[in-house]
Amino acid sequence: MTLRKNALLVGAALACALATNAEAATAKRGTFGTLPDGRVVEAVTLTNGKGVSAKIIGWGATIQSLVMPDRNGRKADVALGYDNLEQYLAKPQYFGPIVGRFGNRLAAGKFTLDGKTYQTPINNGKNALHGGTTGFDKVLWTVTSVKSGPTASVTLRYVSPDGDMGYPGTLTVDATYSLDEQNHLTIDYSATTDKTTIVNLTNHGCWNLSGEGSSNGAMGHVVTIPAQTYLPTDDGAIPTGEFKSVAGTVFDFRTPHAIGERVRDASDQQIVWARGYDHNWVIGREVTKSQHLMAKVYDPASGRGFELWSNQPGLQFYSGNFLDGTSYGKAKKVYREGDGFVMEPQLFPDSPNQKGFTSARLEPGQTYHNVMTYRLTTGQAAKR
Repeated sequence: MTLRKNALLVGAALACALATNAEAATAKRGTFGTLPDGRVVEAVTLTNGKGVSAKIIGWGATIQSLVMPDRNGRKADVALGYDNLEQYLAKPQYFGPIVGRFGNRLAAGKFTLDGKTYQTPINNGKNALHGGTTGFDKVLWTVTSVKSGPTASVTLRYVSPDGDMGYPGTLTVDATYSLDEQNHLTIDYSATTDKTTIVNLTNHGCWNLSGEGSSNGAMGHVVTIPAQTYLPTDDGAIPTGEFKSVAGTVFDFRTPHAIGERVRDASDQQIVWARGYDHNWVIGREVTKSQHLMAKVYDPASGRGFELWSNQPGLQFYSGNFLDGTSYGKAKKVYREGDGFVMEPQLFPDSPNQKGFTSARLEPGQTYHNVMTYRLTTGQAAKR
């Protein structure tokens, strides 16, 4: 009896271990090329048991690929991007990186802290965009942690020195990307400073859920955004300061609409100036302790979709208006207008210069935190 009981216990333990291993997500470390100065760009691929994988590279802490099955189990890479480092260096297009120190725009590249005015580089018309000419998307991040398990993850770090791109304070940023067996891809950005500064970090993932380079493009994707108001802008994409109701406008996504349904509606001057959607929707007025729903996206062609959750008050939704056919991606297909879209949880654009906007100020001893989760859906029936 004792031998049989022991055998049963060993068998049960082995079965449990095998089941656990089968469900464990993995993180595999590799390389993605070498910079001209000889530094190696690392790559970490996160993979779960549901057929989802994400590759994160050290250049810009970038999501280089996100592979998902469709409703029939066919896999495709849904992240716009390049298959080699040389293209990222030669033709940077904000395909999947972190952006900062201040993501989105600053009017005239200026802001004031405690009576002192700071100037950042102008790189978007007459304004600053995504941190300046050498933002966080154009630097090498160091991989500090790689973990496999129920949730696979990689953490990368970059230390931005005092005065970098005109911003005060030494800013230490950690970027963690994780993937679990529930198909949740989570991006967690945190930052600390040794001097008062401003911070607004987000991820500039550019998506086509039919597959990057697909002839379907992204304009057929159906979007829901639970926002009552949005931020209209001037002709340079700087918010006017008004919180405008979406009711009766092409910005009303409280009920589902295809991106392409109203993206060319020239009766709205906002659409004319931006050549489509490139605006911030107001989900809330403050950063919250827990995550809340920012948007839902569904691709009828493939059955793929996601819910995007975050703790941030604003959602920048960009409909790929400036993809101009000068770049091609991993499928060796040219990216043209409307071939991808971006959704960025963040603080409101130009917030340091706008009364009534959530503060972007970060003090020594405080921790900035932006966490966003893509709850991915593949259209496949759950296995029982």
